[in-house]
Order: sequence, then C-alpha cells, then structure tokens
Amino acid sequence: MTSGKATINRLATGVPGLDEVLGGGLPEFSFNIIAGPPGSGKTTLAHQIMFEVATPERPALYFTVLGEPPLKMLRYMQQFDFFDSEKVNHTIHFVNLADDAASGDLDKVLAKIVAAVEAHGPSLVIVDSFRSVMLASQDLGHSFITLQQFIQKLGMLMTSWQATTFLIGEYFTDADPNPVFTVADGLIWLRQSAQRNSVVRKMEVRKMRGQATVSGLHTFRIGATGINVFPPARPALHTSKPRAAGDRARLSMGVEGLDALMGGGLPRGYSLLVAGPSGSGKTIMASAFLVEGARCGETGVIAAFEQGPGLSSAQSVADLIDSGSVGIVDTREANLSVDEISMLLTAEIRRLNASRVVIDSLSGFELALAPTFRDDFRESLARMVTALASTGATVLMTSELEDRYSDLRFSPYGTAFLTDAIIVQRYIELDSRLERVLAVVKVRASSHSNELRLFNIDDKGIHIGAMLPDQEGLLGGRPTKRRTSAPTD
Repeated sequence: MTSGKATINRLATGVPGLDEVLGGGLPEFSFNIIAGPPGSGKTTLAHQIMFEVATPERPALYFTVLGEPPLKMLRYMQQFDFFDSEKVNHTIHFVNLADDAASGDLDKVLAKIVAAVEAHGPSLVIVDSFRSVMLASQDLGHSFITLQQFIQKLGMLMTSWQATTFLIGEYFTDADPNPVFTVADGLIWLRQSAQRNSVVRKMEVRKMRGQATVSGLHTFRIGATGINVFPPARPALHTSKPRAAGDRARLSMGVEGLDALMGGGLPRGYSLLVAGPSGSGKTIMASAFLVEGARCGETGVIAAFEQGPGLSSAQSVADLIDSGSVGIVDTREANLSVDEISMLLTAEIRRLNASRVVIDSLSGFELALAPTFRDDFRESLARMVTALASTGATVLMTSELEDRYSDLRFSPYGTAFLTDAIIVQRYIELDSRLERVLAVVKVRASSHSNELRLFNIDDKGIHIGAMLPDQEGLLGGRPTKRRTSAPTD
C-alpha cells in the first residue's frame, strides 16, 4: 500500500509581493481571517484578491454585514486599477446581511449565507465584517459558545463546499484571545503606525497552514493599483558558482584613466561604493558609469535621491532615461522603506535586463525613509546589496561624507564592508588652492593602483590628472606624520 501527500493548489492573489510572503500563494479551500484596525486596508486587500481570483468558472460571493453598503463600497473600489466592472453581478455577487446580523440571530445569518452559497456555487467567499456579527450576538445576549459554534460550522460548510473563505474583522490589538483565530487556517494581520509626520502600513502573516510563510512585518503601500507588499530583499537563486574577479569581464567606468587605476575596470557583478564630501564629483562619476554602459549597448537603472543626475561626457542621464536606455525608480513617495526600493529596483532590472545600477546617494536614501526604518538601515541595506548583486547587475552607490580633511572614512553607516570595491574622493589644500583627489581603496580579489590622483571636473565630466605631489602626509594643507593605522570605515 502506497501513500502520498495531499496536493494543495495555491491561488495567485494578484497582490504584488503577497504570494511570496504567503509562501507561494493562497491555499485553495482555506479558511482565512484578515484582521486589523480601521483604515489599515482590510477591505481593499479582500477586493483586490477577489477581483484577481474570480472567474466564470470560479465565482465569488461578498457578504457585507454592518459596515458600508455594497454600492458605497464599490464606488470607492472603482478608483483602483484592479476593479473590473464587467465582473460585478456576473462572476462577483454582493449580498447584504445587515438586517439579519442586526437581529443577533446567528442561525438566521448562517441560513442566509447557506442560501446564497447554494444559489451561486462560489469558489471564493468573503464576509465583511464578521466581527459585526459577533458584537450583535453579544449585545443581544447570545452566548460566547454559540458564536464559536457559528464560526466552526461556517468553516466546515465552506470547506465542504470547496470554497476559499475570508473573514474580515476590525481589531485594534492582536492580543484578543478570540477562538476564531484558532479555527482559521490563515491569519493575515494588517497594522498602521504613526511616527512624527509619517504613517507606515505593515502586514504580518501570523499563520498559514500547510506552507512556510515569510515571517516578520512586511511594509505595504496602497496606491492607484491597489496594495503592494514589500517582502524583505532576498538573493535570487543561482545554480552556477560565483566567479572570482579574475574570471569576470570588466566594465569600463566611463572616466578616462580610472579603469587602469582599478586594474582594468570594475568586475561585472560587483558592487562599488563611491564616497566623498559634497561637490566632490560622486554623482558625475555615477552618471559616467551609466552613460558608458549605454555607449556599449547596455541598459541601466537609477534610483536618484539627490536633485538629479549629473552630466558625463556629452550626454546626460536624463537623455538616456527619455530614450529608454536607463530606467528610473520613483523615489518621491513618502515613507519609503529599503525593501520597497529594493523591490522596485529589482523589477526595473528585470524589465530592462539591466546590467548597471546606480543608487545616488545612500545619504539621501536614508533621509527619504520613514523614521521607523532608519534604525535598521544598515541591516536592510546589507540585504538589498546582496539581493541586487544576485541579479547579476553591477551596482554603484554613492555615499556622502563629512568634510573631515584629517580623518579618512569610507561610509557614515559602517557599510563599506558590504561592497566589493571602493573609490574615495577628497579635498586637499595644495598651493593655496582647494583641489580634488581620488584613490581606489579596494577591488576585492583583484590588484589595483594605490595612487592618490588629482582630478578636475568641467562640463564634459571628470578628468583624472597626475599623482599627488610627494609631500608626506599632506592633509588639509598641513604637513603631518604619515598615517600608520588603518582608515576607519
């Protein structure tokens, strides 16, 4: 006698990022709860899933209880891109249970649900809000055990009808010991928090029977397309072993003389940090990197958190964006998270098959984040860099440094170790003039020059000049003793 595992079909929810968080999609015939405080997005999430799942072969029933009447609710849902008017009253049917629920008679409510299910034969059933049923029954003296039996019977009926079910409930805290949470196969908790002037929405899949979900809180945003969930950035799966720098093709940086200083260019698939004080030329170098890629027939992606892309050579990054050679990630949204930017970057990389990515700058990136995400910026950034590198793209990030002429630092976040290569730009006082210098600090697993080179910037970009004159320990125009300690990260 042989035995095998039961096969559970998983439904695509149509909510970007949610299927990944759920562990592969929504288990068919599961009994689920969407819970959270008012305004957290429960009804929007339920409608978005419903409009994705509902088909003529798989119709849906949406029961409204003591919340908004269907016509009012649909008027607001029509503002989202997922709304399809042709499905209403054809593959999606709305049933109002307000009068039955107001009586507090749970048997009557259940009978109304059973009649509607038998009439339409739905594959998806949503009750919004089941907590209204609970409150009505309690107000009229119905016992708590009767309510529990109602939920259990509803769950068994839906399973026997082979319907995937969602109950929507308003809860202000997840400390509520309601037994309905135990009965449910899946529990999705939505929450929103305010800090200073920012409001951040987060989602947690508390449980989903039969599959491994992505644990933790996941930020999400409600926009014109509906809900977008941003799971933590994770590396893409690769079957091939990573190659050493010597085995990789080298990319030109687009700045004459810089490739030679880096040992032949930047190894493909590496991450590069360009660090320096304000006005030292970081954005211009990043722009040159993208322009050189376009010249070689490569596409790129940029997330610009500063005023805008600079000029390099005779062509600006703005021209490349207009021509479609470079994709741009929208960083103007309020209350950003690192996971959101990582997901947007990854999507653009895949859309354009991009080989070059620029993030300008990490300093502006941190300021664009909602305050709640700044505390773990370093950890989140580490995940993002790893995930972007796993796509095969070569990543260039810029980092703003304070004008500390006597202190050599590569990053204010302690993130220099995350990158495969580092170029540092500095100011020095030389012959009563403020001059720019740069050096290649690191190219992992590759030889590179350790020369400190003067450079200047004009309307055609960066021009690397001669080595710094041999003046021992020249920092800030003051002869100092040569450093013997390692630079700080």
